[in-house]
Amino acid sequence: MAETINAIGRRKEATCRVYVKPGSGKWDVNGRTLGDYFPRPSLVTAIQQPFTATDMLGRFDIKANVEGGGMTGQAGALRLAVARALVKMDEGHRGKLRELGLLTRDARAVERKKPGQPKARKKFQFSKR
Repeated sequence: MAETINAIGRRKEATCRVYVKPGSGKWDVNGRTLGDYFPRPSLVTAIQQPFTATDMLGRFDIKANVEGGGMTGQAGALRLAVARALVKMDEGHRGKLRELGLLTRDARAVERKKPGQPKARKKFQFSKR
């Protein structure tokens, strides 16, 4: 099982292509390490959640290309891509990852701005007279 498995994850406006192969647990996110690219520890733990849930942390080398969106969206996209890659590797992981909600694409996105309003939900101040 020395072949590389690839998967795609998306969240908000972010897209991530991930390539997973057996190795020593090295992360390469857009040419940088995981901790360098995502300085927030909460995001790093969220990204590693599929590995910790399946007890596979440190067994694979991950190369990820992330584009679009912001930091949170990119982290969510990377997490989904990693979870999908793990399922491609071993179908037995699907139940555990599904149970934790790691295989569900988060469909929440920014609501569009409506005409005659300053933002999506905010209204201009009402004046009776």
